[in-house]
Amino acid sequence: MAAIVGPQAAIMRSLLAYQRQQEEQADRAGVNFLTQSGQSAKGMYDTFKRFADQQLFASQYLDPYVQSHPMAAERIVALAEVARANPYWDKKDPPELQQRHDIVRAKLFGYLDQPDTLVRRYPPSNTSVAARYARAVSSYRHADLRSALAQIDALIQTQSNNPYFHELKGQALVDSGRGRDAIAPLRHAISLAPDPTLIHVLLGQALIGANDPALIDEAISNLRKALANDPEIPDAYEQLAMAYGRKGDLADADLASAQAAFNRGNLPTARQLASRAKGRFAIGSPGWVKADDIASFKPPQPRRLLP
Repeated sequence: MAAIVGPQAAIMRSLLAYQRQQEEQADRAGVNFLTQSGQSAKGMYDTFKRFADQQLFASQYLDPYVQSHPMAAERIVALAEVARANPYWDKKDPPELQQRHDIVRAKLFGYLDQPDTLVRRYPPSNTSVAARYARAVSSYRHADLRSALAQIDALIQTQSNNPYFHELKGQALVDSGRGRDAIAPLRHAISLAPDPTLIHVLLGQALIGANDPALIDEAISNLRKALANDPEIPDAYEQLAMAYGRKGDLADADLASAQAAFNRGNLPTARQLASRAKGRFAIGSPGWVKADDIASFKPPQPRRLLP
């Protein structure tokens, strides 16, 4: 037993040592990227310092040689040298970048926090754009659409060229079953956003939800644009399958459904739908080839750790 287990344990420790080295190199690369972009590494250092403080007690009982990451205390020591050498250590982020960061955090809290938690995090006395954004997201997420739309419209009046406020209005309307009303704000959001990939998916959903045959081709066009930029969005394939189904194009509907299942990791369903799609396409056509790729796909087998 020792002869079998010993070499495998040695291999595992060697792999973990390599991974710890990679993590340390990643930390150094992060500082280097911040330096090249003219940003301070102090925030990165402070974050790892907090991790080290939180792990202070638990680290006494951990074997550092069986960890996939360096111990937090060792990591902060190694990071301190390069981080403090960053020439922008004391540089503050510009206000517009800080506001973007605050808005991203507010969106996450608005989606994830319960209303009572969010109110404590962003009390009504906080009238910043980020706080108002978080409260608007929370309002629509918890079935108070009228209040949410009023808050979103107020945000749009404050920053009329912010694409993500228009996107939020469209999202709230789509999720409330008002697809037709969501079309205009989502079209406007796409015209403003630097990367509207996910907004194209949402607009496609709104166009399908409008239940108007005249809008199906526009829905397909938007979904295809999204998938051209990111071909691994399961929701886009699901909406595309619905759109093709509305047109009576069962071959493309089956193929899109197969691609959705494949990207969600549901290989049995993906193969079943792809096989059905193959029977609807002409042999050798692009759709047939894509369906055949999914139907015949075999995931790679995991490699065993042997001495």
